[in-house]
Amino acid sequence: MVKLNLQARLFFSHILVTIVGVTASSVVGNFFSPRFFQIHVRALEGKGLNIRTAHAQLLAVFETAWARGNFWSFLIGTLAAAMLSYWLAKRIVQPLNEMETIVEQFANGKLDERMSHLEIPELDRLAMGFNRMATSLEEVEERRREIIDDLTHELRTPLTIIRGRLEEIADGIIVANDRVYSRLIRETKRLQRLLNDLQELSQAESGNLSLNLKPTNLRQILEPLTERFSEQLLDSDRALILDCPNNLPYIIADSDRLEQVLVNLLSNAIRHTPEGLITIKAWSVNNRVWISVSDTGSGIAEEELGHVFRRFWRSQSSRTQRYGGTGIGLAICKRLVELHQGEIFVDSQPNVGSTFKFFLPILRWIE
Repeated sequence: MVKLNLQARLFFSHILVTIVGVTASSVVGNFFSPRFFQIHVRALEGKGLNIRTAHAQLLAVFETAWARGNFWSFLIGTLAAAMLSYWLAKRIVQPLNEMETIVEQFANGKLDERMSHLEIPELDRLAMGFNRMATSLEEVEERRREIIDDLTHELRTPLTIIRGRLEEIADGIIVANDRVYSRLIRETKRLQRLLNDLQELSQAESGNLSLNLKPTNLRQILEPLTERFSEQLLDSDRALILDCPNNLPYIIADSDRLEQVLVNLLSNAIRHTPEGLITIKAWSVNNRVWISVSDTGSGIAEEELGHVFRRFWRSQSSRTQRYGGTGIGLAICKRLVELHQGEIFVDSQPNVGSTFKFFLPILRWIE
């Protein structure tokens, strides 16, 4: 059985409606018109006109004229309806065909085509929604290329170092010693960290990352972190300070995951602050505990702030200056904070610094 396309269906549907309407009009007219004609003829006879002898002939002439009129009305009406139906069906289906063509181009990798505005409101809303989807797909494809570029770079560097050192050892160019082994171990850990980040991001976004939530003293996490990172900054022009009250309320959190968030934020702050001050601050407001990591580093442009938590996204300054990283850390931070029923924010100005802050719920029954 042959399946009709949408344009043919619209066309034949309109024709069918027209035929039904014209046929119904004709049937009703054929039934009532002669009777109404006879009634009016009798009314004329009552006014003194004598047309009784011509009554049958008049009725026959009227029925013949009516039948011919019906035939031409049906023919002309149907032809007019057919032309109108064809025009309307084409007008409705044409943008859908255009959309189908653009979808085929998308399948072939050409993502810059868009639908134009349409006069029919419903189809125009569909076209604008299609354009938004196309723009999103184009952005996803662009990010995919950036991801491949970033991951290629991040994977190539440690792999090149590891391979080079192993080849030099095998060729006898260098002697395997503690320093060489330490470098190889460091690059291997770098690879492992990247793969772990990718795995954790995948688990977090798919909802498969579980949390071990329990009452947590935030200060017991912040103080060791501050000491650890401060030791890394001893021989630099940077300083790290902690601003956290002793009576901070307990929070309900997974201490390991919370530490992971803070390590990511602190690492970013240190990486983007060649010199200056980095501050960790904690405070409580209402039923929330807020934590912020501020720096006096390079900062982020205003137009880029809306993208910082997108996975694999990096600021233009990061790409230009090659600070490192693949843009996974902040995406993981955002997801981990959300899994704790919190929310993370960023405020930044170029050449002034950045502040990342987030809140976590207070454990009420321990307050």
